[in-house]
Amino acid sequence: MLVTLLDKKEGRVILPSHVVPTRYDLSIEPDLEAFTFQGHVDISFKVNNQQQQPYRSVTLHAKELAFQSARAILEDGTKVAVDEIRMNFAATTVEFVFAPDALPSSGSFSLKVDYSGMLNNQMCGFYRSQYTDIHGNKKIMASTQFESIDARRAFPCVDEPAAKAVFALTLIVPQQLDCLSNMPEKTIATIKSGASNGNNNSVAKVKKSVTFMDTPQMSPYLLAFIVGEFDSVQAVSKEGVLVKVYTPPGKSDSGHYALDCAVRALDAYNAFFEVPYPLLKLDMVAIPEFAAGAMENWGLVTYREVDLLIDPIKASSSQKQRVAVVVTHELAHQWFGNLVTMQWWDDLWLNEGFASWCENWATNELFPEFKMWDQFTTGALASALRLDALRSSHPIQVPIHDAKEVEQVFDAISYCKGASVIRMIKAVLGMNFFRTGLVNYMKKYAYGNTETLDLWNAWEEVSKMPVAEMMTSWTEQMGFPLLKVVGEDWKADAVTLQLEQVWFLADGSELDEEGLAKHWTIPIMTCNENGPQEDMTLMRQKTATVTLPASKWVKLNAGQEVPMRVLPSEEMLKRLATGIQDKSMSGIDRAGLLTDAYALVKANHMAPEALMRLLASYRDEDSYVVWESISSALNGLDTVLSDDEAINANFHAFARSIVVNGMQKVGWVASKSDDPLTSMLRGILVNLLGTFAYDDESVASEASTRFKAFLENHDDVQSLPSDIRSPVFKIYLKNGTAKEYDEVKKYYYDATDNAERKHVLGSLGFISDPKLKLKTMEWSTSGEIKLQDFFYLMGSVGHSNSAGRQVAWKYFQDNFEAIKAMVANASSSLMDAVIVMCCSGFCSNEKADEIEAFFKDHTLPSSARKISQTLEGMRSNAKFLGILQASELSKPDFWSSL
Repeated sequence: MLVTLLDKKEGRVILPSHVVPTRYDLSIEPDLEAFTFQGHVDISFKVNNQQQQPYRSVTLHAKELAFQSARAILEDGTKVAVDEIRMNFAATTVEFVFAPDALPSSGSFSLKVDYSGMLNNQMCGFYRSQYTDIHGNKKIMASTQFESIDARRAFPCVDEPAAKAVFALTLIVPQQLDCLSNMPEKTIATIKSGASNGNNNSVAKVKKSVTFMDTPQMSPYLLAFIVGEFDSVQAVSKEGVLVKVYTPPGKSDSGHYALDCAVRALDAYNAFFEVPYPLLKLDMVAIPEFAAGAMENWGLVTYREVDLLIDPIKASSSQKQRVAVVVTHELAHQWFGNLVTMQWWDDLWLNEGFASWCENWATNELFPEFKMWDQFTTGALASALRLDALRSSHPIQVPIHDAKEVEQVFDAISYCKGASVIRMIKAVLGMNFFRTGLVNYMKKYAYGNTETLDLWNAWEEVSKMPVAEMMTSWTEQMGFPLLKVVGEDWKADAVTLQLEQVWFLADGSELDEEGLAKHWTIPIMTCNENGPQEDMTLMRQKTATVTLPASKWVKLNAGQEVPMRVLPSEEMLKRLATGIQDKSMSGIDRAGLLTDAYALVKANHMAPEALMRLLASYRDEDSYVVWESISSALNGLDTVLSDDEAINANFHAFARSIVVNGMQKVGWVASKSDDPLTSMLRGILVNLLGTFAYDDESVASEASTRFKAFLENHDDVQSLPSDIRSPVFKIYLKNGTAKEYDEVKKYYYDATDNAERKHVLGSLGFISDPKLKLKTMEWSTSGEIKLQDFFYLMGSVGHSNSAGRQVAWKYFQDNFEAIKAMVANASSSLMDAVIVMCCSGFCSNEKADEIEAFFKDHTLPSSARKISQTLEGMRSNAKFLGILQASELSKPDFWSSL
């Protein structure tokens, strides 16, 4: 059943709208030693009381703030003292109550509030981070992270995306520190601030008061400010925007790559949207402790260090691609999200889905060698389909009644499926109509708020196509279709295919009447050995018949443009194998065919034997994107078959032969002529060697030799390039003992940046010794590892092998309260990550029942959706194992036939 706009709006938890904030004059003075801050805010309100009903109070959002005083100032200058300040801790609100008839029934007034707060260490609100300067001294900096509902931790406000206002900020900070905000500095004044010296005497500290220019009208979650020490590099865009990258002191060289990406992306977006970036400057800042990847604050974008800073010598191709993708994603938000903002959180996808599409478009424009649209197939699209095949998924436009719920939908549906349906509508409309509609949308709704229907209307107006009819079936209902070929007729002059669509579920479970009735408006696009076919059909009903030109083979969903699965007939599959082997089929389609086949076998729509024969067709594959698909299938099968030693032994031998053949084509030794995808392909193949051939003498020896050379000289990128560093660490550890474990761990302390430390965090748990796996888990919660990173260590154990899954799960149970306390007030995404690292990967219903029982006794409401998805995935894998065991895969003769 489709979700109506009325359903979405019903019961929303929002503040009363009889008064509307239009401007915040905010002053904040942080204390980086006591970890507190003093705040004063002067909020201008417009009275929106059309019935002119009397009211006594103003309610704002507030969390972890203490209030000292408040008063209203009327238009005539009259001061009205507050009668009472009421805190509602559960609702995170504060109510300022005044005498009856004291507040105006029309016009405007202001509210002045003095308050204080704390600089927390949970990476949300106004929080503190610790870093080490170039002299080895521990330092503290303060920065903000307000999305989605943490502006209220820094100042009282209407913390809702539609409550756009102008913000004027003043920061009072020690004179030697830098401070940044969304806008350029307006004035700087030197002041003296009193502080106690411990003898009840006042000591004057010299500080500076920095006032920034007014922001444009924007949502509160986009306000940002930072206090600390920085170096920077800068450049100017074609439109004259000053772009800066702020780095830790002494590391400015690491900001040049991101700076280049930002300047070029800004110019590309200006041209694409035909709406110039409206601010005078764009700052990008590396934050030492950061929960997400980055945050798009308007004019002051904040990042994890690893997602902004690139070591000019050691950076891998994948690291460079990652920085380019994150930078272009956040800069896309300067239009989608900042200039035009969703009305409410149920349209979060308008922000994240579009930024996810734009990151691929812009990175592809800047660095065509990365072939981002090829990678989209095995990246964003694959992630979207994996999650959306679960019954515990949700629609792209998901009803959000309380803003607290929104953290659970910052997921692959909002980001990846959102980007996938945008890619689909672009393919249907063509780039001209697609772009023109976006330009009109941006110009019409600049500085305002929108709902999804506004975007559909913009495209319909320029294309005259039924965009809303088609797209609502993809955004307002959960899931996606399986397109089945139920009949075929191959003639000399034409091919006729009879098609049927049905809701696809990962476990192939039976559909009820409502599930059987679900259908989508599907664009039918095809390709054959001559390339993509121009004709496109919209399949509006459950069944359809298409007639195509005669060809050797036909593939439905050409270019994987539509987020769906396709079940070809046996005859089609046989013919498609020739397109794989002679590579007359594009890399995107070769990859898509395999990802579909894997999912179809798992859902019991295709025989396991057919999947293995299809995999055998890829023995001579040399495309990076196709190897991403092969890797996903091989690793998925390895996880499931690890519970059946006999089948797994035969499967490992089969997989090893495919991987070794691929590795022979690429080789261990990097060449200066390698393009980025060749370097990244080498990384995939060495990683697969670590799974299927780590105990091969030649593999183990090669990894050991390269690691030891790197141990002697950490700058030896020839012996151990960054693209293969983590896989080599894993092979070295899997063949190692405590000595090798200590050597890898030591590199964590020797490394000079977080990207290098992450190689250790992601690999250390692959050591074979269960005691050392447990030691790794203990290190993750010791307090030595930053909160933003501790779950990577857990994942290195939990995803290492069957024994590692058991160690991680037991440690999670035994230390649940301590882990819960670590992330108590932080983003729920951190606990979600821990759940994925420690509780997933099992392939039995018994283990799923055990984990479900644990979470019934140890509830985590903010992670309820992630727990449900994890359990459903586990039970789906258990069913998959049964399918594989009941097939010919259980017979040794089958494997010798491949």
